[in-house]
Amino acid sequence: MSATASPSAPGRLARAVRVVLPVVMLALVVVFALASPTFRTPGNLVHILVNDVTLAAIAALGMTLVVCTGGIDLSVGTAADLAAMVCAITVSAGGGVALAVAGGVGAALCVGLLNAILIAGLGIAPFLATLGVLFIGESVQQLATNGGAPIYIVSDFPPLLDRLAHGTVLSVPAPLLLLCAAAALTRLLLARTAYGRRARAIGVGPAVARYSGVPVRRVLSVTYILSSLLCGIAGLLLLATVRSYVPMSGNAFLLDAIGAVFLGTTISHDARPNIGGTLLGVLLFGVLRNGLLLVGWNFYWQQVAIGLLVLLVLAASFGARRAQQEQ
Repeated sequence: MSATASPSAPGRLARAVRVVLPVVMLALVVVFALASPTFRTPGNLVHILVNDVTLAAIAALGMTLVVCTGGIDLSVGTAADLAAMVCAITVSAGGGVALAVAGGVGAALCVGLLNAILIAGLGIAPFLATLGVLFIGESVQQLATNGGAPIYIVSDFPPLLDRLAHGTVLSVPAPLLLLCAAAALTRLLLARTAYGRRARAIGVGPAVARYSGVPVRRVLSVTYILSSLLCGIAGLLLLATVRSYVPMSGNAFLLDAIGAVFLGTTISHDARPNIGGTLLGVLLFGVLRNGLLLVGWNFYWQQVAIGLLVLLVLAASFGARRAQQEQ
């Protein structure tokens, strides 16, 4: 009897591991919907998707690419901030919207290029290289803003940027459409291209990938540049949403991006980063923050709750995987 039942036990456990995150998400939605009538209103649900999820999710997509290669990018907030800063300065100086957007994207790409040179070119560990870029980026922002003074754009805000942040297409918010497009392209890149296969191979074993003929340096360079590009887009959307640039505000994306990527690995059969899992992780953070705010929890206790929930999901997932391996 045990010989017949045992082969199916690991399969059941594997399926249980992969549903931990969706089950936690569903439980949170039910609890907050019962605790606060405001939570389940259509307006609040749209608010969660557009204001609490979209920007962080775009940045997290870039982090997903990086973690797929076995690296980490601590400069995601720097890329977002520098893109917003250059765009805000250009708009405030009377520059056209095309020049402002191009300058912002260019600033973000410079962050990615610097990361690529340090990591792929000089062989510096991703954690240390991107940490150094983070410090440099913060100093640049403080120097450019006289010690960190915000840049407010009250009048003459470019209509194009305003529509990207607040407009709709067929009643669907434009930022949400941008996120869907970015997620679809990123998933296609990882699942259907040679780049995606090579990135995953590097993440599994960089030495083996190199000996197998994978152009490791080129793939890593492309990865960090794409990560910064996505974060730059998030930074421009943040600027357009609040019509102001606050130095170092993009750093709020960092922890959410890292947490979402690693939470997302729990729904994968091989515990690898994936686009669907990352989006679900960001949505979990958005739902939790919004729900705790509506039920009146203090901001600092919200952070404690988020940390505990991350640990709970990861502990349940990794504990189940370990039990599966021991069977």
